[in-house]
Amino acid sequence: MTTRAADRPLQRFGERAAGQLRYRRATPRPGARPLRGPTGEDFPVYRDFFADAEASQFYGGPMEADRAWRVLATDLGHWALRGYGRWSIVERATGQMVGGCGLWWPEGYPRSELTWWIVPSARRHGYALEASREAVAFGYGTLGWQLVETHMNDDNIAARKLVEKLGGTKILRETFPDGLERDIFALPRLFGNDHD
Repeated sequence: MTTRAADRPLQRFGERAAGQLRYRRATPRPGARPLRGPTGEDFPVYRDFFADAEASQFYGGPMEADRAWRVLATDLGHWALRGYGRWSIVERATGQMVGGCGLWWPEGYPRSELTWWIVPSARRHGYALEASREAVAFGYGTLGWQLVETHMNDDNIAARKLVEKLGGTKILRETFPDGLERDIFALPRLFGNDHD
């Protein structure tokens, strides 16, 4: 007896998630920071980052390993459902994942967002800035968005400094489904850096 595809949606998704998801390239320029789609091999980095209360305080942490696994699964699923998402940021010299960055718009959220996170040992090396520039260019150039924006917790000083470096402009304050009010920043198109 043959099983119809509709009768096995989890298996179909599992086959796609096992390596057949097609990630849109985020780094076409020579010398740009390597960004790649997330994979199951990234789980130890997710687990360790989200277990660190201080590092993950603005990203839903701290959390147990099973919840960190769900964050990775959500990142993979976002690519499958939306066609874009967070890439894994890879350290050029070692090939090791050092964080995540990309465009995100989960169901129920009122707005899209540029989002990023960096493991503590890799902070203050320019990873978030360079990856964010690539993601902004991807949003405008590849996705054709009219506006790329980000929002953050009021206490996240490092994120505010990064938004300033990106040339962000506050356009709104809004209450999100998690009950927090956040400032919304429009991020400018980075001329000469748009992805085609």
